[in-house]
Amino acid sequence: MSTGTPPDDATLDPEAVRRHRPLFRAIARRKNPKLRRTDITVTDEKTVRRAVKAAALGNAMEWFDFGIYSYLAVTIGHVFFPSGNDTMQLLSSFATFAVAFLVRPLGGLYFGPLGDRVGRKKVLALTMILMALGTFCIGLVPSYSTIGFWAPVLLIFFRLVQGFSTGGEYGGASTFIAEYAPDKRRGYFGSFLELGTLAGYAGAAGLVVGLTEWLGDGTMEDWGWRVPFLVAGPLGLVGLYLRLKLEETPAFQRLEEEMADEHITNEGTELKEIFVAQWQRLLLCVVLVAAYNICHYMLLSYMPTYLTDELGYDDSHGLLILVGAMLVLMCLVNQVGRLNDRIGRKPLLAAGMGGFVVLSMPAFWLLQQGSFVAVSCGMLMLGLPLVCLLGTMSAVLPALFATNVRYGSLSIGYNLAASLFGGTTPLVITGLISITGSDMMPAAYAMVAALIGLIAVTFIKETARQPLEGSQPSVSTHEEAVEMVTSQSPDPKF
Repeated sequence: MSTGTPPDDATLDPEAVRRHRPLFRAIARRKNPKLRRTDITVTDEKTVRRAVKAAALGNAMEWFDFGIYSYLAVTIGHVFFPSGNDTMQLLSSFATFAVAFLVRPLGGLYFGPLGDRVGRKKVLALTMILMALGTFCIGLVPSYSTIGFWAPVLLIFFRLVQGFSTGGEYGGASTFIAEYAPDKRRGYFGSFLELGTLAGYAGAAGLVVGLTEWLGDGTMEDWGWRVPFLVAGPLGLVGLYLRLKLEETPAFQRLEEEMADEHITNEGTELKEIFVAQWQRLLLCVVLVAAYNICHYMLLSYMPTYLTDELGYDDSHGLLILVGAMLVLMCLVNQVGRLNDRIGRKPLLAAGMGGFVVLSMPAFWLLQQGSFVAVSCGMLMLGLPLVCLLGTMSAVLPALFATNVRYGSLSIGYNLAASLFGGTTPLVITGLISITGSDMMPAAYAMVAALIGLIAVTFIKETARQPLEGSQPSVSTHEEAVEMVTSQSPDPKF
């Protein structure tokens, strides 16, 4: 018999297997060795919680910075663009909002592969610095009435800095949490990332409402709008401190050790691996994120403007209702994370996408009734399917890719979708309403996106309670590790 590579199961001679059963069993064991205790990562609960807190708080600060612009879109239109048609000022403001998303794929293309080479921690610290700096500087830019043409130019430049840094944020933060979390609780810990997103948005909206009520519309347009942007400076320093205190993820440390043992380098190979070997997973990631982002930005970014411009709501009134809806979602998102650990990711994703298909039209009909109760119910009808996506997506997306290309693949796929579909959502919806004259365009747009997302859900693998690809199994306790080993062999090797 040849001493080369063992043949595939499909090429084995059944008669030979029957005659030499012990030999073929030995070959099978060599090809698929049993787990040893040292092959299993036992997570430290305190370390995992510190990692989750740093990633989630950092993410909250990133989206606080980004959310401020959304909620001040009308004011920014007045401050930075020539006076005239209100719709054109709003479109100009949303176009500037979208500009940051156009550069996000470049940020993902740079920061993602860099995170797969030098580590998650270093890159996440860098993205935090850039986001805080970009947001802080927006608060210092003079108005159009002061410096004319250069006001929108500087605004766009610092929006580009924000967008570039955000290109490395979600992919890195979700990868960081996923690689720290034990397999059976990845959904729960991952949901804290989106809790941070909601907290950032709610904090931004709450601050804008408070300042508007305190200062009044005139003072807000004069100088009050700058305050939320300037707050980003000290908040960014807090997030940076939290992230620098952490160690690298166990999965990345293991990858570095393996590469050092085999004397190989990941440098220069990531992009080819991502676009050639991973293109199908990358495409699936783009479709899922596109559907998710359209629904996400429609509710959390565009809705205050919709309530104000299309339905005639007072700015603060609309924001307060949105803050209330986000607080409800914050109470639910971790429960959704626990639930997808128990019943699986796909049922929760299907429920979220299907919810937008079924509930978008009734929700927007309620919004148009105008009363506080009707608007609140409409917002909650959109929020409940969204929370199914929020509490699940941060566990689903990192599991699509292997450890050596996870940060890069996820950053590129996520930001490509966010650029083409997420950041353009307010601009597209405003344009569709202007063209058609129908206030139901946001519902139609969300329904189409969610239907495509629902189709994409059928193509993903169920990954709940499973190890990440390219990573060791990860458990919460030594007892779980021993149980995992003994379940496959009565005489385990330790």
